[in-house]
Amino acid sequence: MNFTSKLVQESVEAFSSLPGIGKKSALRLVLYLMNQPKDSTQEFTAALLNMRENIKTCSKCFNISDTEICGICTDMRREQSTICIVENIRDVMAIEDTGQFRGQYHVLGGVISPIEGIGPADLNIASLEQRIQEGQIKEVIMAVSPTIEGDTTIFYISKKLKDLNVKVSTIARGVSFGGELEYADEITLGRSIVARVPYRTKGE
Repeated sequence: MNFTSKLVQESVEAFSSLPGIGKKSALRLVLYLMNQPKDSTQEFTAALLNMRENIKTCSKCFNISDTEICGICTDMRREQSTICIVENIRDVMAIEDTGQFRGQYHVLGGVISPIEGIGPADLNIASLEQRIQEGQIKEVIMAVSPTIEGDTTIFYISKKLKDLNVKVSTIARGVSFGGELEYADEITLGRSIVARVPYRTKGE
């Protein structure tokens, strides 16, 4: 792709560095912004800078937040005794979109994957144990993507929680094995949450 302007080229390269944005899509975005009023472009960039500088991670559940503790954790109208374990913040958004879950969340920050060098210590598992040891949590829903790594993570966490007097369940397999949770449609994901089943390890 040939550019007559180095400024446009640099902007296209910046946009195309984003996930899912190719050079042609990046060029369309750049040309669109070029034709917008200067104030609109400044508001756009200001919003991005403000987000980058001020976004926080909830100190309780590790979801993204504008404050130290996110709005879900501080909402007393939500079920305080049920906690949904997810891999990442995109999964929180996906489940919230279903409207089928009104409990709390805990974001692991990934799944156990020895191949990628990710072990239990790299995830937010110790803080999950601490939350449950406080005694308010009665049920833990494992809403982790149904992959080999996801199942390994579920197995590990269930073993850690075995003696903590908490019910452990998993979402129903309406979500196909090997799929990513965030890409499941809202109806399927919502039904999987509602139709969750007790989690049992081999031999139980």
